[in-house]
Amino acid sequence: MAAFTSSQDADGADNILRPRPVKPGNPMVLRALSHEEGLKPNVGPSAPPSGLTSGRSTPIPPDAPPSVQSISSARKHIRAQQKHRMFPTINYAARVSHFDPRSDYRDFRGFFVLFWIGLAIMVITTMLRNIKDTGYPLRVQVWALLTANTWQLGLSDLIMVESTGLSLALQRMFRSNGWFRWGILGMPIQTVFEITWLGLWINWPFMLNWTWTAQVFFTLHTLVFLMKMHSYAFYNGHLSTTEHRLSALDNPETASTAAAVRYPSANTQPDEIDSGAEEKKTEDQEEALTKLREALALELTSPLGRVTYPQNLTFMNYVDYILCPTLCYELEYPRTPKRQWMELFWKTLAVFGCIFLLTITSEEFIVPVLADSALRLEGVQSLSEMALILAESISMLLFPFMVTFLLVFLVIFEYILGAFAEITCFADRHFYSDWWNSCDWLEFSREWNIPVHNFLRRHVYAASTPYVSRTMATVITFLISAVGHELVMGCITKKLRGYGAVAMMLQMPIVMLQRTKFVRGRTLFNNVCFWISMILGLSIMCSLYVLV
Repeated sequence: MAAFTSSQDADGADNILRPRPVKPGNPMVLRALSHEEGLKPNVGPSAPPSGLTSGRSTPIPPDAPPSVQSISSARKHIRAQQKHRMFPTINYAARVSHFDPRSDYRDFRGFFVLFWIGLAIMVITTMLRNIKDTGYPLRVQVWALLTANTWQLGLSDLIMVESTGLSLALQRMFRSNGWFRWGILGMPIQTVFEITWLGLWINWPFMLNWTWTAQVFFTLHTLVFLMKMHSYAFYNGHLSTTEHRLSALDNPETASTAAAVRYPSANTQPDEIDSGAEEKKTEDQEEALTKLREALALELTSPLGRVTYPQNLTFMNYVDYILCPTLCYELEYPRTPKRQWMELFWKTLAVFGCIFLLTITSEEFIVPVLADSALRLEGVQSLSEMALILAESISMLLFPFMVTFLLVFLVIFEYILGAFAEITCFADRHFYSDWWNSCDWLEFSREWNIPVHNFLRRHVYAASTPYVSRTMATVITFLISAVGHELVMGCITKKLRGYGAVAMMLQMPIVMLQRTKFVRGRTLFNNVCFWISMILGLSIMCSLYVLV
């Protein structure tokens, strides 16, 4: 039984009980309280008694008539014996259901359990059907793709990750006072290195002719480490410039006295970045220099106050950053006191379980549909027949791709990132928010993949706003994200069609439409539209890339 909280009507009186997410530790406690006090609105100790009843605590005057005293005695006796009744009294009150929009109840973990039970039923029925048809519980087509190029993939991935360590050597070199400083040649050198590095490793699977499963994993991992390397290099480059400015203030006659530049964090608003850019002209020069030194020194120190640049330019610090489940580099991260090894074990087991379920879903419900549709399209001449086959394929892929999307989300953001957070004692595990309640695509992009959102906001959007308008910075951010998604789809299908990039850029006018006064505020309608477009979009994109 859930706890309840009251809501107020137009007159301010509490008359509706709403479920709350907090449950009593012992249900017998709530049951005893309901028998003793009843589930009624919380009107407070000073509320006047109702006109329909004298209330359980209404005192009986000493000079009350015998009939009133008899009724009061009977009520006390009945309440004392109520729990022993065969048919106890039911206490009714104005309250809402758990799914009512006015309800405060948010604990629906049982549906998460039901989701896994449903997938288990799907696997069992699929295996029984395969045994009946082929004599084997599983098919081997996708399993063969997963096991191909295993050693090449592992070795190449290790070399790719190790090659990002060159950024550490470059950052040490950029601390010099010569031409290789970050503000002179350091940034161009790092940019050229990143472009060359990305071109090499994106083409690597094509040169070795890997399967699409190995290629998509390697491409995604390459993009992840490109973002990690970029954040590490540009943040440390900013800190090296700040260090040079602080050292130069030892001779203030020749040093720049411009305000300290604060590097934007993932949650920094564009207006906050330049909030300290102007100095107060009324301050004297000595006070201004003191405040400038303090601001520069504060920028070189971690938020937790235990690490100061350049103490972080070590091999162990870089390895720790590589393993941490984040794409934005900081001098220091909050940590948990110790590792929970059983939690790490279960998350690792869940990773392999999700991969198994993804393989079953692809093998049984996606690959056969696409193969059959591709075969039927070979002899089709008219556009109407082609459209009919595409529509049929899309409809048959709706549910499998919805399951695939949910499994990919769980395996990445809940289990893989959670496992690495446990390994590194990384305390901030807010890798996603309640994206399933999104009302538009902009809200979804902020909440379903928080590490990538933080990176794009810090290193693309916030870095662009000093030079372009906010609207143009948003367009640039979406464009870079669209290019990344198109690159992944191109690696899967070995086709560059641009469907995904166009679909992502169309999200911007759709978001503008949803934020008009006619649509804004219609939460349920917008959430329904979001889910319909999500489910349809996945199957449409796959059908177009594979079949067209």
